[in-house]
Amino acid sequence: MATRIGVSNFHYAVMTTEDTLTTPPTYDDVKSAPGIMSININPNASVDTLFADDGPFETATTIGQVEVEVQKNNLSTENKADLLGKTIDAKGGLISSSTDIPPWVAISFRSLKSNGNYRYCWLYKGKFQDPEDNNETKGDSINWQSDTITGNFVRLVYEQAYKGKTIAPYKYEMDEDDETADATTIAGWFDDVVMPNYTSGSTGTTGGTGA
Repeated sequence: MATRIGVSNFHYAVMTTEDTLTTPPTYDDVKSAPGIMSININPNASVDTLFADDGPFETATTIGQVEVEVQKNNLSTENKADLLGKTIDAKGGLISSSTDIPPWVAISFRSLKSNGNYRYCWLYKGKFQDPEDNNETKGDSINWQSDTITGNFVRLVYEQAYKGKTIAPYKYEMDEDDETADATTIAGWFDDVVMPNYTSGSTGTTGGTGA
């Protein structure tokens, strides 16, 4: 079984219309943000056990706040404006304000596996917060100074019934070497935000044109 050994192709899309119980979200055009160094996703899952009749009787699991940390070589002016809700002025400078409101965004990336194939991933709904701005003088050796942003992602409000379950996803992934993976979906993974396909006639994408 192949093991993940890399990460690349970080993309994001700003949510333009928030989802409801019966309507999926829509997104602006997907944008590429080269230079991803690492991405960590922590769903903060918890397990609790009910004790009865002098022993463990039942157990249940739940997904908590999904914490996402993205380390990138550099967050561009456009990246900061899009992901953190900042403003670019007429001179091309970035304005940071106490009234900035980060938008809901979807993010995507792919992970290289040891067999040369990739795992592709979308997270659908999250907000990032301002990163620390650490700068260090150059000494005898170079100390690379990258940017790290953290955010919290949530499940979609939009729900679908599928295979006997009610599904409100927060993440969607596909391994291209899986025999069930749709090659057309993989080929266009970063064209639009890829949604799960609950019906055989659905394209499973939303974004760009607001479809």
